Amino acid sequence: MKVLLFFVILSSMFGSHYRMGSAMAESPNKDSRELQLQDMLVLLLLPQMHEKLAGVYSNVLSVSPDIYPYFVGVNQIVRTNGFRGFDFLITLDANPTVGPHISVGEDIFTYRISPFGVELKSFKHLKGPNKSDFPPNYQDLLKQ
Repeated sequence: MKVLLFFVILSSMFGSHYRMGSAMAESPNKDSRELQLQDMLVLLLLPQMHEKLAGVYSNVLSVSPDIYPYFVGVNQIVRTNGFRGFDFLITLDANPTVGPHISVGEDIFTYRISPFGVELKSFKHLKGPNKSDFPPNYQDLLKQ
């Protein structure tokens, strides 16, 4: 329900369609109400994202990857049922890490947020992990 409230506020500020760059794109250099609302929404979705990533990476990593809010970008927000409708799709780009922020990949989440709750509609694993990104003392985190 908290997520829904934030989405209502977020959507009322941005209209029916909003697009932002990927998680690793250039970061804004000053705070705004828009950025604050996006960050709050990402914080509320992090536990669900972490749970999904733990399952996805369990066959290639010996530990669950971490997901930090500053490595999650809001790519798109769509109000699916017209002006003032309360059914949204939000697409997030995430870059999970292990250890001292060693990138293990890139993933895209699309959530439906509606009066009925939050539902993961789609998940795409784009890349990773890459063995060459891991320092020798962290190679044991990779399953071979």
